[in-house]
Amino acid sequence: MKIEIASLPSKEIINGFHGRFIHTENLTIGFWEIDKGAILPMHSHIHEQTTQVLEGEFELSVGGVLHHCIPGSIVVIPSFVEHGGRALTHCKIMDTFSPSREDYK
Repeated sequence: MKIEIASLPSKEIINGFHGRFIHTENLTIGFWEIDKGAILPMHSHIHEQTTQVLEGEFELSVGGVLHHCIPGSIVVIPSFVEHGGRALTHCKIMDTFSPSREDYK
């Protein structure tokens, strides 16, 4: 199956976080466009997650450790570890989640 990311519907999940999602049985891939200054509140979830910055700069706190993420950076977030952050610039980010995010469908 081939999917064009631009053809996926965009959803604003939280203020300033616009996502397009691909779901499989065990995985969700999220492609985010994030407004400069947008805040990701601290939270945790059952899902293992990776966050990769494609464009821009994002400050991400994971388990109390602050990461300054730039293009090419990838951060691994284990299940139930608290994390949050903010967009220092307009960003494009790709997240993966396992298991699949039912709440993003």
